[in-house]
Amino acid sequence: MASGLWTDEENDLIVADYFAMLADDIAGRRYSKAEHRRALLPLLNDRSEGSVEFKHQNISAVLKGLGEDWIPGYKPAFNFQVTLVDAVARWLDMYPDWLGRLPGTRPATDMRAPAQIWIGPPPTLSNQPPPQELDQMLHIARKFDVAGRDERNRALGRAGEERVLAHEHATLKDAGRDDLARKVRWVSEEDGDGAGYDIASYAPDGRPRLIEVKTTNGWERTPFHITRNELAVADERRAEWCLFRMWNFSREPRAFELYPPLDAHVSLTPTSFQASFH
Repeated sequence: MASGLWTDEENDLIVADYFAMLADDIAGRRYSKAEHRRALLPLLNDRSEGSVEFKHQNISAVLKGLGEDWIPGYKPAFNFQVTLVDAVARWLDMYPDWLGRLPGTRPATDMRAPAQIWIGPPPTLSNQPPPQELDQMLHIARKFDVAGRDERNRALGRAGEERVLAHEHATLKDAGRDDLARKVRWVSEEDGDGAGYDIASYAPDGRPRLIEVKTTNGWERTPFHITRNELAVADERRAEWCLFRMWNFSREPRAFELYPPLDAHVSLTPTSFQASFH
């Protein structure tokens, strides 16, 4: 069996096959990993089934770094070749509609209102992945500007805000505060961007909640962009403002909340500068 490095041609073949399975998985269509593997093996350089399986796990790891969906049955495996990252990038360049697809395309199973979103603990030093794994993920995210990609995906951002709006309504109604639920406003939709938050809501005790929503299809540590204005409002209205970070959005939305000061939770890196003439 071959034991050398995978060639670009092999990487392109297995990446294309992986995305074919992933498309079926996201859409809820049945597919056979074994059949895909058997069809792929004759096209490769005498690779073993085990090496193909592990390569699929490597692709999952690359997609995790890119803040994208991966196949749940292929647990991300790290220490992959840089050439595999390039192969995934080539596939995405060939099919740009993949990154621009609308989230939440899985057919609904019933007509009930959306449930409350699962809210867990935010990422911390105590729950971070092993250093080498984290370094690989963050390197990929920086190289491909994953935060900028999510920020530019208006369909993703709007869908995330709409989902949080439904979550806030459901939370208040479950607490018996229909009066407050009726007062929740989708500020960015009704008034436009610029307020420094997207949704004006309430805690069940009546305290205001100013919610800035950041959405990704990726994992909980996917980087995100935040504006100077959002940071200013967070600082000015610390008791009311929160950042609602939603992740794994296209599969099963999960979230955590961050409260000011934000630099207690995340590293804030300037990414652009305003240029004024002398």
